[in-house]
Amino acid sequence: MSDLPVILLAAGASSRFGADKLLQRLPDGMPLALAALDNLRKAGLQVIAVVRPESKSLAKLFHAAGAQVVICETASDGMGASLACGVRAAPNAQGWLVALADMPQIQPETIRAVAEAIDDGVLIAVPHYRGVRGHPVGFSARFREELSNLSGDEGAKLLLVEHARQVRFIECDDPGILADVDSPEDLLRL
Repeated sequence: MSDLPVILLAAGASSRFGADKLLQRLPDGMPLALAALDNLRKAGLQVIAVVRPESKSLAKLFHAAGAQVVICETASDGMGASLACGVRAAPNAQGWLVALADMPQIQPETIRAVAEAIDDGVLIAVPHYRGVRGHPVGFSARFREELSNLSGDEGAKLLLVEHARQVRFIECDDPGILADVDSPEDLLRL
């Protein structure tokens, strides 16, 4: 089992959804964000959930489910700022997985495969399904400084471009790595 922490990004504004999508309930009654957290926990990993200061209900749900909660005061600066907050919360980690709280269908086996790749010395690990890359993305500690200094709304996409030669694609049979919820229609499709 890996001891890499997973940074669960849950600090978005849900602007395309029209309401706090992470608290919306799936058909089984579980809030969307807790379903994403549940799969990470089933993979056996420690989770650091990054939330906005005003997301008190979400922070309570994550805390009650056993996640470390980080309030990101700069979340409105974009996904990069939220990711940097998460990395700074675990500065001595040997790497991190980065997951999105609006992706509740990623299989625990896929999450473990990405973590194991980082544990085995891969610098950047990205799951791949039928030729398309998805989440969660793993980063080795080599990228600590770059991740800690991110800002803006691009997250770590630029790192993947700048360090393309270090990216290892992890082939998986898991369409959940691509299934995120941006609209009420996306939620209904789940």
